Amino acid sequence: MKKAALNYRHLYYFWMTAKEGSITKAAEQIGVAVQTISMQLSLLEKNLGKVLFTQQGRRLSITEAGRVAMEYADRIFQLGEQMQETMQDMDIGHIRLTVGVSDSLPKSQIVNLLSPALQIPRLHIECYEGGYDDLLEDLALHRLDLVLGQKPADITDSMRFHNHHLCSAKVWIYGIPELAEQYRNNFPQSLNGAPFLMPTKNHAVRIRLNRWFDQKDIKPKIVGEFSDSALLKAFASQGMGLFHAPYSLLDEMKERYHSIPVGEMEGMEEKYYAIYLDRKINHVGIERILAASRIKAWNP
Repeated sequence: MKKAALNYRHLYYFWMTAKEGSITKAAEQIGVAVQTISMQLSLLEKNLGKVLFTQQGRRLSITEAGRVAMEYADRIFQLGEQMQETMQDMDIGHIRLTVGVSDSLPKSQIVNLLSPALQIPRLHIECYEGGYDDLLEDLALHRLDLVLGQKPADITDSMRFHNHHLCSAKVWIYGIPELAEQYRNNFPQSLNGAPFLMPTKNHAVRIRLNRWFDQKDIKPKIVGEFSDSALLKAFASQGMGLFHAPYSLLDEMKERYHSIPVGEMEGMEEKYYAIYLDRKINHVGIERILAASRIKAWNP
């Protein structure tokens, strides 16, 4: 027997009720009567053949089926909001690109990675910085077009992210000239006991830094940990300790942070990935970014 087509008004009322946590609040937000919401929810449950809410005292509790429905509703209505934004952008001639940036990425490297898209006329770019897992969740809900990070996303049956390796960069140790001269001889063994500034433990690069030091049997003295890479370098520019950065950012390290190379962390690379979702219509900005990375790979 063929199922009845999904009524998206019913689904919208369910979505608002689940978000607000009560039928009364959902009715106030939408501007309809409480009875209307209750009736529409009953019709949706009948159509789906599942109970979406249970009553616990005066509170509604979402069921397992309700949680599954909520995941789909989130995607559907986020896409609807995205469609409206796209239509508005068309009216004013803008192309909107919404990017999530892992908070462990160097700021200047972000500009380099996005630069191919920045050449698009009338591009309107929105950048949001945050934790990697939070950004991937926003990408899954279509709140973002693209995520930039330093590791690929896990791919599951329910969420097929595309991971595109944009580039890799050799990593060096830097410090202000006084520190650099002090620890340059007999590098890297000279780093034993050296003052060092590190990303916080929840950053992907921290694990690789720890592994590199362990492999070299080196124990630096960690004098500071930072979630923001720019803040870490600002402290380093005051002589607080040594730090790591890609060699490709050598000029910036000298000019902005008054730091020079101490030595190369051989075998250590920083990798940068673009993570995105399949779409019927590919975003021209994402296509430019991916194409530019392919050209670099062919012409190193």
